[in-house]
Amino acid sequence: MRPIEAELLAKDDLYQRVVVDRLMAARESVVIATANVKAMMVEVDGDFRPIADVFAKLARRGVSVRVLHAELPSRPFRAAFDKHEKVIRDGGAGGARMELKLCPRVHFKAVLVDGAWLYLGSANLTGAGLGAKHGDARNFELGLVTEDFDTIDRVTALFESVWGGAECKTCRYFDECPDPIGAGPPKKKRSRARGGSTGIVLGRSRRFGLKR
Repeated sequence: MRPIEAELLAKDDLYQRVVVDRLMAARESVVIATANVKAMMVEVDGDFRPIADVFAKLARRGVSVRVLHAELPSRPFRAAFDKHEKVIRDGGAGGARMELKLCPRVHFKAVLVDGAWLYLGSANLTGAGLGAKHGDARNFELGLVTEDFDTIDRVTALFESVWGGAECKTCRYFDECPDPIGAGPPKKKRSRARGGSTGIVLGRSRRFGLKR
């Protein structure tokens, strides 16, 4: 094992330190991995707004935002996102984009700001996870924050491998994926779920700012 310098966060500190102090103050980039995406509320100029509004504000000032998630975002999140058609279509300062890709196998939770500050923990991009909820209404979550270069490099490598579609090439669940990012494995190597279809259709992910 290699010791690293890190700080353990819980309860309201997750929202304050991760979202308010770091994510909302990003200068260049925000990278997020989460299982669930919901219209979690955050405080902006004395008012509580959906996180999609924060993403749009970041993009307008030139901060790229990329989100990997495992499930279709909630309807309130999608409704909040749709209100930012211009920045989604044209991008923000310097061409900064809000982008989102779906991978059902993503279960790690991470927030990487400006490639130099990292949160790793249990909290999803939801109100009860990282959002501005009352302490008695939020989930019991824990997470570490660090600026350790090696840890950041390893998390970044995993994120980029999934984001770029490299993991699709060997994924045994490719045939069941509702919105594949990249090319899958050769057909002769593809595995199919036993027992037939469940009848559940997840729907297609919305990818912020990507041309289909």
